[in-house]
Amino acid sequence: MRTMLVKTIALALIIFPGWALALSGLPDFTSLVKQNHEAVVNISTQQSVNPGSDFPGLDDPDIDKRIEEYERDRGRGPGSPFESSGMGSGFIISSDGFVLTNNHVVEGADEVIVRLHDRRELRAKVVGTDPRSDVALLKVDATGLPSVAIGNSDELEVGAWVLAIGSPFGFDFSVTAGIVSATGRALPNESYVPFIQTDVAINPGNSGGPLFNLKGEVIGINSQIYSRTGSFMGLSFAIPIELAMDVTNQLKTAGRVSRGWLGVHIQEVTLDLAESFGMRTAHGAVVRSILPDSPAARSSLQVGDVITHLDGKKVDKSSSLPPLVGRVPVNSDATLRVVREGKQIEVVVNIGELPGQEELAQAVNPQRGPTPNALELNVETLDDGTREQLGIDKGGVIVSRVIADGAADLAGVEPGDVLLMVDNKPVDTPAQFSSVVRSLGDAKSVAVLVQRESGPVFLALQLK
Repeated sequence: MRTMLVKTIALALIIFPGWALALSGLPDFTSLVKQNHEAVVNISTQQSVNPGSDFPGLDDPDIDKRIEEYERDRGRGPGSPFESSGMGSGFIISSDGFVLTNNHVVEGADEVIVRLHDRRELRAKVVGTDPRSDVALLKVDATGLPSVAIGNSDELEVGAWVLAIGSPFGFDFSVTAGIVSATGRALPNESYVPFIQTDVAINPGNSGGPLFNLKGEVIGINSQIYSRTGSFMGLSFAIPIELAMDVTNQLKTAGRVSRGWLGVHIQEVTLDLAESFGMRTAHGAVVRSILPDSPAARSSLQVGDVITHLDGKKVDKSSSLPPLVGRVPVNSDATLRVVREGKQIEVVVNIGELPGQEELAQAVNPQRGPTPNALELNVETLDDGTREQLGIDKGGVIVSRVIADGAADLAGVEPGDVLLMVDNKPVDTPAQFSSVVRSLGDAKSVAVLVQRESGPVFLALQLK
């Protein structure tokens, strides 16, 4: 009887292979792919490139001669522009032809072509782009198109199965699957995107394609990979669909994206800092400094406050705060829960609009006339919160501004560093700092002692 049962199960698994997946606990993606692959598109771009702009700083007659010979062989005159092509993926979010993809897929393109599952090729209009989130919204002139269902990326959990559809290396409608490795992942220079990290195989050409959950809903846009080779190495990152759809709605209605802005410099809460602040666990974001004339400066927020919640949402890490602030409507009040002197209090801040890149750089490093001194940095009086945080008993001034490519910048000095000594002379006040720097005369280099969270470190500045 038992032998007959085993044979019956084995025969059933051969006839119905999907049962094997069910019994093994692994998902079967076939129906998901059938339902959604027609809404995934291939995107190709064309861009006119000026060859003279591709080789800045090159001044070699031999190279110039070879480039001219190459262009002549291609039937072009010397220095004439040529066409550069690119590729990526995207997905249709509405039957009337709106398509989502990455900004970097279409950035700078003179022409964008969307190829549908039925091999139709349609010229797309770029409705709008948002470089900060790497999201772009396209529109093709067509109706009755298949579209995806939009899910809720906020409900995504680590370990969940996900599936990507795209065109890696130009291979149309390729499917790869994996699990969510992490959520809310912060990447360098990507402060306003809490990325979804997965182990789904993503390669060049997948950018802009959808990431699905097991319900067949899009929960992310595949955007970046971590790689030392240019190809997949086990880590890929997707933009949460909640953020992408917020960007999409703003691009549709206003043609631009506005984000909330607090105007603070923050840092991670270490175990030692948490203990010194009277906190049981290390979480939240420490306010290191407050930018002048910012929303935070117009509130009761203080340097040394630890922001643990924003409008009821927990701030686990310092990198969690910028995306939360960015999603707050501009000119609306947000309630911050902060730890100050061991007590929890609430601070209400009227959130401003995040300035453009140039305006933000000006706000962070305001111009204060010509080069301030030979070290090419500005300092201010060290506040008590920072002094206690870094364990500095006496002396020191805090660096408030570092001139780009100046002596201090090239040596690794950063805003927020505390200068304890210059040229082996202690500095206690900005006035004393200025006096020491003036006494350097024609010195070609000078050593400065900098205090950081990791401890004191000497840096050598090469003076001009």
